[in-house]
Amino acid sequence: MAKKRPTPTARKPKVKLTPRDKKTMARLTGLADRVVKAASANRDPYVDIPSRTLSNIRYSPRKRILEMGNNKNRRQLFDLSQAKAYMRTVLVASGCKQLLDQGKTTSLRGLYYMLKHTIEGAKENTFEEQGESDTIIEDVEVLLGSIREELHLYAKAAGNLVGNIVLLDKGDTIDCARMGSGGYGIPSIVEPNVIELDRKKCGAKFILHVEKDTVWQRFNEDRFWEKHDCLLTHGGGQPPRGVRRLLYRMHNELKLPVYCLLDNDPWGYYIYSVLKQGSINLAFESQRMAIPEAKYLGLRSIDYDRCELSDSAVIALNDNDRKRAKQIAKYPWFEKKRPWQAEISKMLKNDFKLEVESLISKDISYVTEVYVPERLAAKDWLD
Repeated sequence: MAKKRPTPTARKPKVKLTPRDKKTMARLTGLADRVVKAASANRDPYVDIPSRTLSNIRYSPRKRILEMGNNKNRRQLFDLSQAKAYMRTVLVASGCKQLLDQGKTTSLRGLYYMLKHTIEGAKENTFEEQGESDTIIEDVEVLLGSIREELHLYAKAAGNLVGNIVLLDKGDTIDCARMGSGGYGIPSIVEPNVIELDRKKCGAKFILHVEKDTVWQRFNEDRFWEKHDCLLTHGGGQPPRGVRRLLYRMHNELKLPVYCLLDNDPWGYYIYSVLKQGSINLAFESQRMAIPEAKYLGLRSIDYDRCELSDSAVIALNDNDRKRAKQIAKYPWFEKKRPWQAEISKMLKNDFKLEVESLISKDISYVTEVYVPERLAAKDWLD
């Protein structure tokens, strides 16, 4: 009986790397080359990872953003206390190279499962929990100087956009003025090879970023963006990196001012701080995410009196709120600004906080028809 010939395996077409992918690939292969070079010379392979600690973060008054300092932590293969972290670092880099080779993207959890396995000859897994791989991913980002989106990794998408702008999303034309009640869902990866922006296809004059989707829905239903020629975005609370990166790109590439409507509480102040100066954890990428020119439009500590709100609209501060407010008051970018010091002091003196939704106690559309239009017309904001 004649033997069956094996079915030929279909050859996968070679993935064409974008210029950005080529730069990222060069950094990944450069890391691998250094490992091979050290091993060939019988030297201890190591990586020097910039420290992501508070002590290694500084505020640049000139650039008005947070920057990472020069401190680094050496991670060596032949040091028993560092060997596991070193091998995990190389493993994550290898997984990212695989994604680029295949022209695929995956979630942070997807990469965790890609790389999780029991080490041969041992009873130990490469990773036990996703948090372990997530930390290493952040290490690889700062080690290579590449954000995770460039490593073909994404997190859960959160945030929406509506307004007079037409953009391309992976070649598909998206008219953000015709996206219905849900708006355009902002993806996790918004780099130029995915999202293409064109100033000629944007009729908006500014961006209004609100904290929560519930507030965003009110502005969208009232078609605030249409009446005031703006783009309307939200980040579901603390905005994810995709939202921050897209806001940065629209601000810089489309020359649109950014105004933030956030809760009058320490967490609203912190969200504004992150949008404006960057975050400690992502200080190495502030130059590609932070928007120093962003303005804080409200809510303000004076709004209880100014808007004649009722006592039912206020929420008492707790000890954690007070502690956080005092910490934020000492941020270098707020410390020497009298308006911000007065704002935070007023909130502490009030001993209560206000959510944007509290304005509904005046009228269902008070925030869209009165509050924000008046603040914009008077240029009444904090910087």
